Amino acid sequence: MAFLSEEIRYSPERPVFAPILANTMLSTVPGISGAGPSPKKTVFTPILDSELIVNGRITSMPIRPDTPTGCPTPATITRAMMQLCSLSPLFINAGLAHTPTIPTYDLYGRAGGDPRREVAVPDAESLYTRGEQLGSLLSGLSDMLMIGECVPGGTTTALCLLRALGYPARVSSSMVLNPHSQKEEIAELITRRLKDERVTEPLDIVSATGDPMIPVACGMIKGFSGNVVLAGGTQMLSVAAVARGLDLHIPRVVTTVYVRDDPSANFPEIADAIGVTPIYVDPDFGELGHTGLARYCIGEVKEGMGAGGAMYLAAALGHSPSEIREAILQTLSAYS
Repeated sequence: MAFLSEEIRYSPERPVFAPILANTMLSTVPGISGAGPSPKKTVFTPILDSELIVNGRITSMPIRPDTPTGCPTPATITRAMMQLCSLSPLFINAGLAHTPTIPTYDLYGRAGGDPRREVAVPDAESLYTRGEQLGSLLSGLSDMLMIGECVPGGTTTALCLLRALGYPARVSSSMVLNPHSQKEEIAELITRRLKDERVTEPLDIVSATGDPMIPVACGMIKGFSGNVVLAGGTQMLSVAAVARGLDLHIPRVVTTVYVRDDPSANFPEIADAIGVTPIYVDPDFGELGHTGLARYCIGEVKEGMGAGGAMYLAAALGHSPSEIREAILQTLSAYS
């Protein structure tokens, strides 16, 4: 396959790369998320990843920027693309459990709750409004808004949300072995409860079972007047599904072929059902001679922190696939 699944249609002049940071307490459930050194510490991952992208290293914990198997976190890929393109990301705090250590645009949200026990995003309406205000603000500064995310446990909230909206979704995982049984148990419980309570409005469903990233992203879609691109996998499909439910423009979604080809999920099928035409990035990590990156090809990590979108953005700004791959390898060499 070519580096991109389709030719570049739009080359931005003033792009903004905006990862939304948030937590859901579902990530602390043992076995749900591999995005952290332990279930309890997954709540720190958005902060650690943003440190890595901005500073080139994780500064607040003595850990390496890779998984225990040596697979590089997708934040290293995003870091490489920001450096290659001379861009500074705009991090958005939608709802973190702890204060971030790098500058963020704070929307004063709260960390998402466990939807099995409480309303997950009680401030979904206000986050949607604040996201719209931010999108409107960015319209005067940029011609392309690329929205990424870092929400450990977010594929589980995405599954609950997509099921509640009527999509027969199966979602990816950052782990090679997708914890389907746990995710299915949670999704079935939530879907049944929302059906019994007759919760059908999109933002009400987000409030009941989503995470803070989702209403913020939808608000930004509504408020931004230029070209919006969603950078991510199944979590961004949940954003697109809510956007459709709110009668908003449905942006393109950019992700990696590792999400597309995940046999435990059905990304292309659900994208088609929502009305999304995805763009897939194939960085060919299996051919770069880096054993950690090659683990992406067997289903580890796959995507995160807008890594696929960041590579697409670098290509849209005129960088060749070989330049993009070399920049990633150079960034990783700093951690050897």
